[in-house]
Amino acid sequence: MRITHFFPLLALTGLLACSQSEPAGQDRVESAAEELTVSNYEAAPPPPPEAPGPDDASAATNNSESVQPAASRKLVYHAKVRMKVVDVPGTNARMDSLTRATGAYVEEVSETRADDEWRHYMKIRVVPGRFQGLLRGLGRLGTVESQEMTTEDVTAQHADVSARLRSKRALEQRYLALLGRASKVSDLLEIEEGMGKIREDIEATESRLRTLNHEVGFSTITLTYYQPLTRPTPDQPVLSFGSRLVESFYSGWQWFIDLLLGLIAAWPLGLLLVTAAVLLRRWRRRRARTR
Repeated sequence: MRITHFFPLLALTGLLACSQSEPAGQDRVESAAEELTVSNYEAAPPPPPEAPGPDDASAATNNSESVQPAASRKLVYHAKVRMKVVDVPGTNARMDSLTRATGAYVEEVSETRADDEWRHYMKIRVVPGRFQGLLRGLGRLGTVESQEMTTEDVTAQHADVSARLRSKRALEQRYLALLGRASKVSDLLEIEEGMGKIREDIEATESRLRTLNHEVGFSTITLTYYQPLTRPTPDQPVLSFGSRLVESFYSGWQWFIDLLLGLIAAWPLGLLLVTAAVLLRRWRRRRARTR
């Protein structure tokens, strides 16, 4: 009978002990969750790197296959063309038709005209798929004197800028999370200052990325063509006999003046000749006396 009453008493004691320890355990769980949340906001890890693509996987497997295919590379094409044309205005009209046909646009243009040359300068942007076709069309506008082509690989630069932009955006999100939890004015000011700096970095990085994308998306052709100009020679006037006589007299007088001035300018040479003649004459006299 005592054993029968012992088990209900033991069960009742266990229930009372559980009911007393449950609030303390719940407080510890809530405190740990709060600490974990704060630590996630204050030192959130950077976003995980992107999963490697097939090219990266093959590069890690075999070093000889580390070069990316041309379709996935970021290439910037430049060309510089100089040519001579017969008619600059006519070439301008043909250039307008050619740019419209290829979907290109003129980014910069200038024109100069001197006494012996009429020069036209253009900076053309076109999608890479029509780059070679536009160059062939330009070659039919005149005589190509020089043509240079360059290709710049900006794949690594583009990937670096993109990665830095993702990192800065993730950092901005962590600043926003901290801003929502800050309660002190000093903390708010410090967070806002950090957000201002990171926002400037993000805008600068976005601008650089847009520039790279535009350079990759539109190839550049610098074109210079010119037209040689001939200066007209005026007709020689027909002079009368009197005019020719006066001109001859003036020419003779001018020649005499030039001769006189030349003789005056050569006086050191004359003095040297006179001195030499006097010495030679004395030497001959002395020689004659000795004989």
